[in-house]
Amino acid sequence: MTTATDTTLAIVGPGAIGTTVAAALHERGRTPLLCGRSHRDGLTLHDGERRIDVPGPVQTEPARVAHKADLVFLAVKATQNDAAAPWLAALCRPDTVVCVLQNGVEQVEQVAALAPQARVVPAVVWFPAQAQADGSVRLRGQARLSLPDTPAARVAADALQGSRCAVELSTNFHADAWRKLMQNAVAGLMALTHRRAGMFGRPDVAALSLAYLRECLAVARAEGADLGDEVPQEILAKFQASPADMGTSILTDRVAGRPLEWDIRNAIIARRGRHHGIATPISDVLVPLLAAASDGPG
Repeated sequence: MTTATDTTLAIVGPGAIGTTVAAALHERGRTPLLCGRSHRDGLTLHDGERRIDVPGPVQTEPARVAHKADLVFLAVKATQNDAAAPWLAALCRPDTVVCVLQNGVEQVEQVAALAPQARVVPAVVWFPAQAQADGSVRLRGQARLSLPDTPAARVAADALQGSRCAVELSTNFHADAWRKLMQNAVAGLMALTHRRAGMFGRPDVAALSLAYLRECLAVARAEGADLGDEVPQEILAKFQASPADMGTSILTDRVAGRPLEWDIRNAIIARRGRHHGIATPISDVLVPLLAAASDGPG
């Protein structure tokens, strides 16, 4: 029987989220294989005054992977899934667990198509981690993941047990995933305005955000998510209580001119709304604007 300490681990996508998980594993003596697009000697995470260096190198050629992995943390953006497919093919065998550290509620469907032999586990990432100009990552809150309470998910939970990244095996994962999707959806406003969390202190932005979150809630409930009326206000309050300079991944991508995850974070609200006959007037305005922003200049 494979235990957490002898599980072969890999991280595909050593960005902000991948670096945080890699550091958590490394601290517990479970240093993962690092896989990405660009060669790096290692990874660095800053958590408060503490610095954690994860030895590399970051591998860049899937064809040179010598061994399959028991557990793969897929930490690329959903827009990069196709580019990550060669890594999944190189790393996965039929019993490999792929824990998807991505936004959205369609993780299993999207990744299973690229790794049909693997056991795909969706995850909700609850922590803010930001890439720094020097290539390191700064963790700006407690690292925490929610996973469904399944045998495959327990493989990922066991690997992170006792680490700085807490894992909750949720009996209401569907609701957790939709709550995080609502949070991600309203963060799309930051990409459109090029503003950080401080903008949610404006009464007009707060009112728009609350109306949008209530629109998202109606769709989430139609999808079977057990979420109360208080959730939109709680999500808005979380943004308002954040440091004014707190960003989000979709804003980072917007500033860098990279493609945005507008489809899995925002368009899904309108798509699922149409399916259930629910009007989504705010989504119908925001989604084309985010899609256009994702196209780049011109």
